[in-house]
Amino acid sequence: MTGTIVSMQKHIHLMPLVAVAFFAFLGGFFFGTARNEISATSASAGSLDTPSATDMESVWKAWKLLDETYVAATSSEGVSKDERIWGMISGLATSYDDPYTSFMPPLEKEGFDQEIQGTFGGVGIEIGMREGILTVIAPLKGTPAETAGIRAGDFILEVDGHQTQSLSIDETIHYIRGEVGTEVLLTIAREGESEFLNIPVTRAIIEVPTIETKWVDDIFVIALYNFGGTSVGEMREALRTFVQSGASHLVLDLRGNPGGYLEAAVEMASWFLPPGEVVVTEDYGANRETRTHRTNGSTVSKPSWRIAILTDGGSASASEILAGALREHKKAVLIGEKTFGKGSVQEIHDITPDTSLKITVARWLTPNGVSISHNGLVPDLTVNRTREDVEQKRDPQLDAAVQYLQTGVLPEQKATSTASSTPIVQ
Repeated sequence: MTGTIVSMQKHIHLMPLVAVAFFAFLGGFFFGTARNEISATSASAGSLDTPSATDMESVWKAWKLLDETYVAATSSEGVSKDERIWGMISGLATSYDDPYTSFMPPLEKEGFDQEIQGTFGGVGIEIGMREGILTVIAPLKGTPAETAGIRAGDFILEVDGHQTQSLSIDETIHYIRGEVGTEVLLTIAREGESEFLNIPVTRAIIEVPTIETKWVDDIFVIALYNFGGTSVGEMREALRTFVQSGASHLVLDLRGNPGGYLEAAVEMASWFLPPGEVVVTEDYGANRETRTHRTNGSTVSKPSWRIAILTDGGSASASEILAGALREHKKAVLIGEKTFGKGSVQEIHDITPDTSLKITVARWLTPNGVSISHNGLVPDLTVNRTREDVEQKRDPQLDAAVQYLQTGVLPEQKATSTASSTPIVQ
C-alpha cells in the first residue's frame, strides 16, 4: 500500500507497498515514487561522478578472488554472474542508507509490478522505516491485517522467523506476500506491551476500499482510505453529496490513509483552495529544478465551510500533502495524532528488462516550506485513541472534531504534545 504516490504520468509518488511509501500493501503500502523509463545507460558518462578505473580495481580484484576460491559451506550450488552483479548494485544502493532506495532483482521487481497492478495476495498493511525499524504505517481497512489486530505504529521484528533488521523493505514484502489462504506469522513489538506479540495473519487478495461517508448530526464525514486510481472520482461524488445538502461542517478522515497518487492530492486540494495556491513542492536539491504543484481552479469550497481533518500515525504521503496544504492555507484544522512523515519521492529506473532500481530523488515540502519527512505533521489538537477506545468502539478524535465544528472552538488539549500554532478556522 505502501508507504507508497504514483504520478499518472508514471510518477509513483508512494502509494500502499507498496509506505511505501505505492501500495505495497504487502499486499499493501503506497509510497512516493516515480517510474522513469529512461535507461541508466542513457545518461552522459561525463556528467556523472563515476569511479575511475583505479577505483574499480578493488572491485574486480574481489570478484576474481571470489570467483576462483569461493566454496559454499552448505551447498554445492554456485552463484551465477547475474546474481553477483545484482548483489553489487544492491550494495551500492544500500550504501546510501535510505530505506526507500533499493535495487529490485527479478523476483522483487515482479512482486512490485504486481502490487502496482493490484494483482497480488498479501495481508493489507502499509509499512515504512522509522528510526531504522520496520514500522506499520497503517493496516488497510477491511484487510486480514486489520482483522488480525495489526495496528499503526507496530514494529515488525520478524516475518515467519526472518529478522527484518537484516532485510530491505522489498525483501520483507517478499516474505509477507504468499499464496492466498496461507498464514504468515508476524512478530510485533507494540508500545505499552511488555512482551513481543506473535500475530498470525491469513494472506488474501487485497481489495482496498477507497471511501466511506456518514452523517453525525449535521456534520458530513468523509473517510478517505487511499489516494488510488478511483479516489478522485469517489471523493468528487462524496463532496457533491455534501454540497447539495447545503451543510457547512465537514470532517475529512485521513487516519490510516497511507497515500497514493500525487495528482489525486493536488486535485482534491484544488476543490478547497483558490486557484494558483501552492499545494506541495518537490525539492530535488541541486540535481534538478524544484517543481511546485498548484491548485487548478476547480474550487467548490464556500467561505462558510468549517473543516476538520483527522490524522494519526497511519496518515502518510498524499494524506500529509493534502492535510498540510489545507491547514497552512487556513482552510482546515488537524485533530488526532502526528502523521507518519513520509515525504520523499522515488523514481523507478529499469536497469534490465527484469530488474529495477528505486531511487529517492526529492522530498516534499508543504506550502510554507516545511519538510514532511522531517517530523510529520503535528495536529492543532492532539487527541489519542487508545486500544481500549478501539475495542469499545469509541472515537474521541471524531468526537473532538464534531465539538470543534459545532462550536468553532477547539476543545481543551487532552494530551501532552506540541500543537501547531495555526489559527483556528472560523
